[in-house]
Amino acid sequence: MGYFLLYESMLDTVLYARDRYLKEDGMIFPDKATMYVAGIEDGEYKEEKITFWDNVYGFSMSCIKDIALKEPLVDIVDPKAVATTACDFKTIDIKTVQKSDLTFKVPFSVTAKRDDYIHGFISWFDIEFGACHKPVEFSTGPHAKYTHWKQTVFYIKETIAIKTGETIHGEILCKPNDRNPRDLDIELDYKFDGAIGHIEESCKFQMS
Repeated sequence: MGYFLLYESMLDTVLYARDRYLKEDGMIFPDKATMYVAGIEDGEYKEEKITFWDNVYGFSMSCIKDIALKEPLVDIVDPKAVATTACDFKTIDIKTVQKSDLTFKVPFSVTAKRDDYIHGFISWFDIEFGACHKPVEFSTGPHAKYTHWKQTVFYIKETIAIKTGETIHGEILCKPNDRNPRDLDIELDYKFDGAIGHIEESCKFQMS
């Protein structure tokens, strides 16, 4: 399992071994993974790492800002920063999934739990060992104990001013990079119609 579950095509290796070596009635541990997305308020960190490039000791380096926005951040997110509900956008049955299924475009929607600003989206995954005598599971989300995988943050260009109960609708596209299949190309397309404003945006990222 890689960051964002699929980074570095780690799951591809598991599927190869499964198809080549696993007996028909064999078991895989873990056997299920579910990926989630939510909106976060993270203005202070975004200001420090992204907006910083607009004025670097009096010099505009905004061209680097565009590059920085395209690189997802793998880090620990304070659960208090999560301002929306979480949406499970992809569930993977590792016993039956095919490599082609790991390229996908799926819808998502997240609803504000409070009046706040959304500076980006956060993603994590949960893992299930369903074939155990007593099923075991763990989460890599911000609400759970620290794991090596942390969480993946996608900062967006425009800040969303959202009120309690308002919803952001969108789609997540994920596929291996054409030049290096260990890298991931991820696209977040979303639309928001709220009391304060309307935003429709497409953000492209590359995990490399």
